[in-house]
Amino acid sequence: MSVLILCHFALALFAAPLVRRWGTRAFLVLALPPAAAAVWALTRWSTTAAGGTDTTEWRWLPAYHVDWALRLDALAELMVLLAAGVGTLVLVYCASYFDDRSRQLGRFAGNLLAFAGAMLGLVLADDLVLLYIFWELTTVFSYLLIGQTSDHKRNRRSALQALTVTALGGLTMLVGFLLLGHEAGTYRISAILADPPPPSAALSAAGVLILVGALSKSAIWPFSLWLPNAMAAPTPVSAYLHAAAMVKAGVYLVARLAPAFAEITPWRPLLLVLGSLTMLLGGWRALRMNDLKLVLAYGTVSQLGFLTVLAGAGGHDTGLAATAMILGHALFKAPLFLVTGIVDHATGTRDLRKLSGLGRRLPAVCAVAVLAGASMAAVPPLLGFAAKEAAFQTLLDGSTGDRWALAAAVAGSALTTAYTLRYLWGAFARKPGVPDTGAHPVPAAFLAPPAVLALACLVLGPGVPWLQDLLGAYAAQFPAPDHPYHLALWHGAGLALGLSAAAWAGGVLLFLASGPVLRVGHALALRSADRVFGGMLLALERTALQCTGLVQRGSLPAYLVTTMSVVLAGQIAVLVVDEPWTGTPAPRLWDHPTQAGVALLTCAVALLCLGVRRRMKAVVLAGLTGYGTALLFVAQGAPDLALTQFCVETVSMIVYVLVLRRMPVYFEENFSRWRRLMRMPVALAGGAAVAVVLWIMAGHRRAESAGAAMVEETAHHGLKDVVATILVDLRAWDTMGESAVLAAAAVGVTSLIYLHRRTDAAEQPVLPLPGDHPHAALRTGDEPGTAPRTAWQASRYESAGLPSGDEGAPERTWLAASATLAPERRSLVLEVVARLIFHPVLVLSVYLLLCAENLPGGGFVAGLTAGVAFIARYLAGGRHELADAVRFKAGLFTGLGLFLSTATALGGLGEGTVLHGWTWHGHLPVWGDAHLSTAVLFDCGVYLLVLGVVLDIVRALGARIDRQIERAAPRPEEGRA
Repeated sequence: MSVLILCHFALALFAAPLVRRWGTRAFLVLALPPAAAAVWALTRWSTTAAGGTDTTEWRWLPAYHVDWALRLDALAELMVLLAAGVGTLVLVYCASYFDDRSRQLGRFAGNLLAFAGAMLGLVLADDLVLLYIFWELTTVFSYLLIGQTSDHKRNRRSALQALTVTALGGLTMLVGFLLLGHEAGTYRISAILADPPPPSAALSAAGVLILVGALSKSAIWPFSLWLPNAMAAPTPVSAYLHAAAMVKAGVYLVARLAPAFAEITPWRPLLLVLGSLTMLLGGWRALRMNDLKLVLAYGTVSQLGFLTVLAGAGGHDTGLAATAMILGHALFKAPLFLVTGIVDHATGTRDLRKLSGLGRRLPAVCAVAVLAGASMAAVPPLLGFAAKEAAFQTLLDGSTGDRWALAAAVAGSALTTAYTLRYLWGAFARKPGVPDTGAHPVPAAFLAPPAVLALACLVLGPGVPWLQDLLGAYAAQFPAPDHPYHLALWHGAGLALGLSAAAWAGGVLLFLASGPVLRVGHALALRSADRVFGGMLLALERTALQCTGLVQRGSLPAYLVTTMSVVLAGQIAVLVVDEPWTGTPAPRLWDHPTQAGVALLTCAVALLCLGVRRRMKAVVLAGLTGYGTALLFVAQGAPDLALTQFCVETVSMIVYVLVLRRMPVYFEENFSRWRRLMRMPVALAGGAAVAVVLWIMAGHRRAESAGAAMVEETAHHGLKDVVATILVDLRAWDTMGESAVLAAAAVGVTSLIYLHRRTDAAEQPVLPLPGDHPHAALRTGDEPGTAPRTAWQASRYESAGLPSGDEGAPERTWLAASATLAPERRSLVLEVVARLIFHPVLVLSVYLLLCAENLPGGGFVAGLTAGVAFIARYLAGGRHELADAVRFKAGLFTGLGLFLSTATALGGLGEGTVLHGWTWHGHLPVWGDAHLSTAVLFDCGVYLLVLGVVLDIVRALGARIDRQIERAAPRPEEGRA
């Protein structure tokens, strides 16, 4: 089972190249994984029909009792056959529906196949958390498929609406899953069904939260608005996701949990009421639609309400009818969507007011549509009739609530008959006053997928007893009545058949009275749910803007004061109420007099910052406070922390200096004395509160320190540096999260500067600054007839760096691109120093990376050190020097770092858990005895990531601002003029 799921995702990765190579024929190759899943499911039919199961289990997160657990039982068998079988036919259909010129076809094919894999995982999952993961994957892929034509506003809006509704429902459902797992003591679905937790308020809350997710996924009122709008997606998506797969996920979840939740308040009444209401509202709305896809869309909403009623009733016979109806609905609704795509493809329209006479032009297509439509209207001897009869009879034999739901089901069936006739008449009938619609012939391969599904409705109608064992195996999870219902095409002339006849008659009357029905529908129509949703989003946006305008005044000091005041208020309240200092040992002022001296100097420098008016002085003084903190680490005996602090302060000061080039020299904000007096107590109280809290936390430690255990664990592995071992081994999860946050922050910061793209390759040529050499600006390759050049390719005359008429400029260049700078902007000393220290600093960074097991160092410090080396090249030679020193994009280093760290973490799965450490010991020819551990590989990823972040920030805040300054500078000709 795991292999089948993974095959879907693996082949989806190659969908784009396959489509580029083979065109639409690639869909036939992509249909192989779902076809294999369908064949495998068929081979397990006898096992599941007999009540057996196939399971796959792998311990994933044992500490949280979360496993990769898959289970194939009768209900999963049915859903796998639907998801895989219909998915196979839809992919085959796509080979004829699209052509090789369709835009972004490779991405569409990959998303569709990946969705099929996610749907397969969803119905096989036997763990609540795993089910949620696949659940949200279907949401994401649905969003991508609906928004396939992203250049159309309607597609983007529909995709976003579907994502918003279903994702919010999924998050709500996740909370319900966590509550359910807590109450049951396990997240294993089969264990919960075998031994349901006792009824409680928490269990009822969990059930309601889970239903929110299920109902939003299956478009049950009040969440039904997203499904009709999702018809903006290509027709194959509508046929698969919105008829046979995704919208069935909510009904599947209700059916899966019904044996345990059916008797829990308010499971049954909530589902019966909302399902019945959805069935009536969807069917009534379908009668007013003129787009064939929208007729089917609202009909789907109606049918999903019916399925929810049957699945939520929670009985043996209703469970049997629900599974039969799930199968029947997929087999008649999917071919109708596919036929709609054929009609649209052949005529160029889906408007039933413009279609006329297609029944004679496309008789085979019409026959398939009539066959599927007759099954939807529950006409014998088709499968839809047998399923509908089972539903009517089981609801008739149920409780009072079931009989009320039966009344709604009969009315909904009448509406179903009416909109079925409207669909068939609108698509294929000849209409008075409307000219016959032209249509090109439909190839047999194009019609084959819907024909197969429609013929299945015809075959399984008389053959519905064949399904009894499989569907009965699911129904057996409920208490069986004295005389259980059995599936059959004919049960005799009874009340259920009379109700079906009444539904047919009512549907025919509604269709014949379409004119008055339309007028009544428009008169009774309330404001559409789509407009209500749009109004809610607009109101939310306006509220957010008003709140933002109220609190976001553009004053950073005001934000800081507000934040600190709130935090202080909370801390002071806790300190006053709890008095946690009772019993806390008195703090020591220092451990060594050196600490006192460094602390006093650091505080003095911090106080000097308050009276500084120049920005540069403030930056330098703030940096000195950081260096003072590093000295405190040195005095305390923490070289790793001191080294990290020194590197961070150095890089931070350089970044500040780069930013200050575009800012005024002096602070422009003038504060009155009373405002300054108001803010000083807040600042002093903030520092004092942090100190007091740290003192109390350290003094209230009751458990033994974990330091001794970590030192012992580090020594056990033959290592000495405890800090580095904690970062890359013992607490590597934290490091992974911090690395991801660091990368995201760097991308966010640089994206604010690189508004359009992050590459420098296509920039406009930069004008030389006054005093620059006439050939100083390197060509970018944009000039006609020129190719890109680097500083290493400059001519001897260009490399001399001599401005016109200046004999006193440096006569040689120590850096490759220093010739691009004007003489007055060059520093020979800085160039020599940068050249001399560049390679030693890089070697030092590698040393710090590799020695971290036993000496101070690590990937983070090493990455910062390497970044300092490149910063030195930039400061001495400018942006061209930086571009010459780093030939690759900074994002490549960041991406490689994340990839290496993540791959190392996932490599631990070979031993059972993520981030499981291992060490290789061996002998190298020249090196001698050597060992390599996953911690070193993980640290290498951190090294590359930090280096990429530093380079990205320097390029954004350094090279990019340099370019802006150069463009703003006057041209030499303008200066002479």
